[in-house]
Amino acid sequence: MPDGRLREGYTTGSCAAAAVRACLEWQIHGKKPEYVSIELPSGRRLTLPVIFDDDGSCGVIKDAGDDPDVTDGCMVKAWVRLDDQPGDIRFTAGEGIGTVTVPGLKLPVGEAAVNPVPRQMISRQIRQMAGASGAEVILSIPGGKELAKKTFNPRLGVVGGLSILGTTGIVRPMSEEAVIQTLKLDLSVAVSAGHKALFFVLGESGEKAVKKRFACPYPCVQISNYIGIMLDAAKEMGVERIIVAGFAGKLVKVAADIMNTHSHVADGRRETVCTFAALDGADRSVIREIYQCATMAQAVAILKRDNRSGLWSQMAQKAAENCRLRVGGCLDVDVVFLDNDGSVLGKSDGAPKEVPETINDERKQEGQ
Repeated sequence: MPDGRLREGYTTGSCAAAAVRACLEWQIHGKKPEYVSIELPSGRRLTLPVIFDDDGSCGVIKDAGDDPDVTDGCMVKAWVRLDDQPGDIRFTAGEGIGTVTVPGLKLPVGEAAVNPVPRQMISRQIRQMAGASGAEVILSIPGGKELAKKTFNPRLGVVGGLSILGTTGIVRPMSEEAVIQTLKLDLSVAVSAGHKALFFVLGESGEKAVKKRFACPYPCVQISNYIGIMLDAAKEMGVERIIVAGFAGKLVKVAADIMNTHSHVADGRRETVCTFAALDGADRSVIREIYQCATMAQAVAILKRDNRSGLWSQMAQKAAENCRLRVGGCLDVDVVFLDNDGSVLGKSDGAPKEVPETINDERKQEGQ
């Protein structure tokens, strides 16, 4: 674009929700709208063009904007079969959509790889149009099986195709430099407000978990994958205390002194857990089993079975030490590892205490 800004796109989850909306318009009202409008999780509305097929499906072409997304230009197709009575909404993997084959992801084994937020977006369309009727939603991405080989799906145990993804419904492409500058700006705003102690969280899910689990007055600053760079920036801005909190699948890398947790930069998750397990005296068979894990949730289960769940706090302690070394001891840094459900898996010695669940329940009742 002339002003240098990168063009936004929309997620496969948005495409799927729009395709489902069009299917319902066709089935219930006999209409074939050229465009359909859906509400995104943020409340923003998105209007997308629809393609109708004689097989009863509706499709939406994915536009990733200026983001280098493997699914850019793909068609996301949907069929909806409404039941004659009230019931659940079921998701089926059609051509090019993967199936979950290992535990530890956000979906049960055997389910179509349609992530929770897209499921919510699709379910909202069905409930708005068909009330409480049960429904089967069949999604497909022609050519998705081949495209999935270019993604991390095979490593994660999602086989047979791509995943329907998205948490906001929008793809916001940014250069790495622009991302880092944006993150630093957010940090600067927090520091300018007088905050000398902060939570560093990797993203929105981590921020929600931190706010639920800790009664700490520190504000949260999202840092994405850039642990080291953001610690450097915090040091330069005069921050005195940082608690880095995030899901173990990412943050365990910091225990190996990996300060950029993006999968394209470095991995080493399994190797890190294997090393700590070996130093703790785990049997070779256990270490081999950990090394063969496709997800960090599997490693969590193995260590729990072997009575070694305390290793997560040891790894968090090492990660905290590495963070302090990064900033030359100028910052007081602690690290908290979160499990997939947002619970605390392990933390370094100086990390704050968690809020008891009873208090969390009271907060929910009070609407806080």
